[in-house]
Amino acid sequence: MKKIVLTGASGRLGSYLREPLSKMADTLLSTDISEDIGSLYGNESFVKADLAQMSEIGPLIEGADMVIHFGAIVDEGPFEELWGPNFVGSYNVWESARKFGVKRVVYASSIHAVGMYPKNQFIGVDVPHRPDGFYGLAKCFTEDLGRMYWEKSGVESVCLRIYSAAAVVSPRSLSTWLSYDDLIQLVTRAIDTPTVGFTISYGISNNDRAVVDNSAATYLGYRPKDNAEVFADEVLANAPLADPQDLAQMCHGGPFASTPMGESGMAHLKIIDDKKKI
Repeated sequence: MKKIVLTGASGRLGSYLREPLSKMADTLLSTDISEDIGSLYGNESFVKADLAQMSEIGPLIEGADMVIHFGAIVDEGPFEELWGPNFVGSYNVWESARKFGVKRVVYASSIHAVGMYPKNQFIGVDVPHRPDGFYGLAKCFTEDLGRMYWEKSGVESVCLRIYSAAAVVSPRSLSTWLSYDDLIQLVTRAIDTPTVGFTISYGISNNDRAVVDNSAATYLGYRPKDNAEVFADEVLANAPLADPQDLAQMCHGGPFASTPMGESGMAHLKIIDDKKKI
């Protein structure tokens, strides 16, 4: 490929994707609303841009073979705050992809698109949307947007319902963990699979306690290698007793399911900021 565009390049997940993406194309154009992303890889350039502004994001996508769309506010929040980057931003990416003939958009969707399903339900990629807040609603909107642009305009999409791409620190993450190595493999398969049409795949490692089913997306060739069970003894030894009345423990969306709409769900998670540095 000649050019890949990565949005959300200054984010934690974006920091792990930049190097492998830079090896898959002649040029990697990374973008974010942040002022800069630090040192760049050899064939990488950076442009600050606001996803909510078509005049800023559109020109960056021109000439791209694929867009890896990881840019967004990554938390529950007031609808008005999410509207620009998470809703309008998605439209701007797909409409630019259509306009400039981009082959495919790979999108960082989320488990929060289906976060209100009980965890004792083993859910596949084809279950109806069941968002756990405005953040999850934006993921539902963008998944439907991607399907529409495929069916109406021929722009392929792979929507990755990422579960917990962070260190394993809680009983919940024993079932939800996505390691960074598996994240890279998943994004790579979403890029190099010859044809995908419109695809949804869960972003999850090969965990013994996994509660989602990716069998309908096996044609991507994603075969996760890591397993959160190696952390089980340590995590469970320090865990409080489970509460079956707590939506945060009983629903796929975790704390996002129990937190009032518009209030931070991330505030209730112990996310370790281990962003990759070069």
